[in-house]
Amino acid sequence: MVLDKNTAKKTAELLLQINAIKLKPENPFSWASGWKSPIYCDNRIILSYPAIRNFVREEMAKQVESLYGKPDIIAGVATGAIGIGALVADFLGLPFIYVRPEPKSHGRKNQIEGQLEPNQTVVVIEDLISTGKSSLNAVDALTEAGAKVKGMLAIFTYGFDVAQSNFEAKNVSLNTLSDYEHLIEQASDTHFIKEDQLNALLEWRKNPSKWQQ
Repeated sequence: MVLDKNTAKKTAELLLQINAIKLKPENPFSWASGWKSPIYCDNRIILSYPAIRNFVREEMAKQVESLYGKPDIIAGVATGAIGIGALVADFLGLPFIYVRPEPKSHGRKNQIEGQLEPNQTVVVIEDLISTGKSSLNAVDALTEAGAKVKGMLAIFTYGFDVAQSNFEAKNVSLNTLSDYEHLIEQASDTHFIKEDQLNALLEWRKNPSKWQQ
């Protein structure tokens, strides 16, 4: 869920501006899942632009507090959300940890890096939500370690139905700075895309796994 339309459109504008999100319906990207997609998102690029990373950091920090109050800890999902998660934690003056996709195979074999005590409250920071599977894997790891996960805040979501179902099934609250709907609205309003591109982007969103250009 997006909390603020203006923030959603501003975030979309900035992500397009620095090519963190690329829209190429005429030359689709191939995702690891095998899907053909007219959109590709890499929000780690935000870290290379101080003014934009500060905007994202402050907006996320404000939304953490307005949605969940001040948790004991901020957790980032590795690897994409380690940087922005640490920035949000720093802005809020809170400890930071991050969660690997799976435990290390050597050393202490940690899946959670950093200091986490049982019953501490945690807000999870994510950079991108597609199906939500890897994000919820991090929530599971935190819960198994005794944390009380208050919810998750991400920069961007594609808004897939499967993601919504996955988060609802786990009873995990998800909010995002921006989403596919506001991205396409912003791209259209500013003539970032042409009408034929807009139509292709809207068609993809209806059935992304079966889309062909």
